[in-house]
Amino acid sequence: MGRERRTLRGVELQADRVADLAHRRVAELRRRDVAIALLSVPAADALASLPTIRRGLLAAGNPLSAPFWESAETILQKISEHDATFGDVHGWLEATGTEPTGIIGLHVWAEPATRSPLQEEMHARLVGHLEELLAAGEIDPDRLATGDDDARREYVTLQERWMTSPLPDGRVPMTVLLDEQDEAFLADWAAADAEARAALHSMLAAAGERPRPAADLRAAVAKLRGDIAQPGWPGQMLVSFSGRNADSLPSDDAELWLTLATSVAAPQGGPLSDEDKEFARAMEWAEEEDLEFGDDLDDESDHEDEPDELSAAIAAVCALDHFDWLAVMSALVTGGPGTPASAADLARYVRDFDPEQVIGLSVVDNDFSFAPTVAAVESEDADADDYADVEIEAGVEVDDDDDFDKATLLFEDADFGASDFDEGDDDEDFDELSIEELFLNVTAMWSVLGAIDSDDRLTPLGWWGLPEAMSRAWTESEAD
Repeated sequence: MGRERRTLRGVELQADRVADLAHRRVAELRRRDVAIALLSVPAADALASLPTIRRGLLAAGNPLSAPFWESAETILQKISEHDATFGDVHGWLEATGTEPTGIIGLHVWAEPATRSPLQEEMHARLVGHLEELLAAGEIDPDRLATGDDDARREYVTLQERWMTSPLPDGRVPMTVLLDEQDEAFLADWAAADAEARAALHSMLAAAGERPRPAADLRAAVAKLRGDIAQPGWPGQMLVSFSGRNADSLPSDDAELWLTLATSVAAPQGGPLSDEDKEFARAMEWAEEEDLEFGDDLDDESDHEDEPDELSAAIAAVCALDHFDWLAVMSALVTGGPGTPASAADLARYVRDFDPEQVIGLSVVDNDFSFAPTVAAVESEDADADDYADVEIEAGVEVDDDDDFDKATLLFEDADFGASDFDEGDDDEDFDELSIEELFLNVTAMWSVLGAIDSDDRLTPLGWWGLPEAMSRAWTESEAD
């Protein structure tokens, strides 16, 4: 599985042991405490321990309830038979009445081993709040355990109310968690950009010199300027992707071409507001039928949420990730002018791309890292020898099996894992037709740029310019 599992194998679960893990007295144990302890050992051992734990709680005057014990036996049996999904197990844990729902609004709780200090704090605060509500009788865990839909909705509502209410120190949990999540996402994306750029530079160093075709560039830019001067497709689509207007585009031919080509891979524009549309009408930047797309639809129409053409195109391009672009760049840079570059061809390159074999990327747990190609130098004249291999280690360390919050959870440490779920084969999951559809807007604009010809084959201009534009896309987004 790519990481070592830590469990409590060989430890007989009794009520006292559960109390030690939860740092509570047996008489004060909650359902969540018992559930977490049961999930921290192999399911067969947990099933065997149920009668002993139940007797210990009964003797302490804390018997819990029959629905809880029945639900525990059911889920542990499913786990032992490798028939439980992640949702099954987490749903059972949430049904204890004091485990926060995995997704609340736009926030997703990370697994315990990967939570930030802020997530740890807010999760613990929410657990404490739910325990208070449980003690006050505002949460009925038996209804949750039996799958009552109304009880589930009420449980989620209680959490949403707490998450969107200020704490005594003025912080709003949902706000600070989403802010942190945004910062982490941007940092991760910037790191992925840097690693992808290093991998691309490694490809370019191996491919050798790619001369700029001056005559082709002049001809392509002259045509582009004519297209941009006209309303509608294709000029206004390219300008909109760049997030600029015609007057703010660079005057230099190479800069203009690279600016537009870069925005094809990393759109800077967005859907037009009503004010933008009025301004575009005044400046004659777009055809009226494009600006009014969907305006005449009835409010109750099934198509009221249908995006306009620009929004749909930007969304499609943004759905392409670093892996997709690297796969395409690898094929085009290596193949050179004349390489097939239709949308179907690009999707095929993604399907067949082996990052480890092609450019030395490391594949870990069905994902990949660019780390082996991260260079000690990032200069434009770096060559293949400048790129050093970097060892990658994957794994999560659990420092203390007795630490309740870390030993906890769940499926990571139980006797089942991702391989026990019916996820299907990765190759079978690849949807080549969907990837092809995402690339349709790309190839349409590449054709307008002169990067591919009428037969959808890479031109000398595309061979020079597309990798340069891709490098800029990954550099500029990092700078932003």
